[in-house]
Amino acid sequence: MKTSDMVRQLCEQMNMSVSELARRLGQSPQNFGKKLKRETITLEELKAIADVMNVKFEQTFILPDGNEIKTGNE
Repeated sequence: MKTSDMVRQLCEQMNMSVSELARRLGQSPQNFGKKLKRETITLEELKAIADVMNVKFEQTFILPDGNEIKTGNE
């Protein structure tokens, strides 16, 4: 699943429009829409989206030995 699809699905499940999310992030809906279309959302923006939506965000590398390298919004 593309990042933009994940963001749109999150908005749908949280009953928030993508435009409202953009405004809460301090971006114009037009600019944010272009970022979604181009798939240029940064890791920092994903963390900010999670904070605005009050959800947990994790990105993890899982090594063969089971060790994990994580980033998140906590």
